[in-house]
Amino acid sequence: MSGTDGGGGGATGGASGDDNDCVYVKLVSAEGHEFFVERKIAIAGSVTIRTMLEGQFRESKENIIRFPDITGYILERVVKYLCYKAQHSHSTTRIPEFTIEPEIALELMIASKYLDC
Repeated sequence: MSGTDGGGGGATGGASGDDNDCVYVKLVSAEGHEFFVERKIAIAGSVTIRTMLEGQFRESKENIIRFPDITGYILERVVKYLCYKAQHSHSTTRIPEFTIEPEIALELMIASKYLDC
């Protein structure tokens, strides 16, 4: 299972390898499922992801973040929420509800607490 947000391509957007050229970041779940999300959306939506991508960490160089404690279906919901948050952050109209299924609410809350999003 591989989720994409806004198109394909690799985790890096430019040939130079400069961090500023990176358009997407790859998020990898505990099972190895890969999700690509725009770097600016990931950084704006999660303090933890921002710290990993802007700090002196391996993730900032590779543009890949592995989450060994977050399952694929939870990480997929996190990615959907990051995109939802980016889409509606400057909305002047009523924001639609972000539906969370009760059976995943606890796991999603734990992941969101860890990711600070």
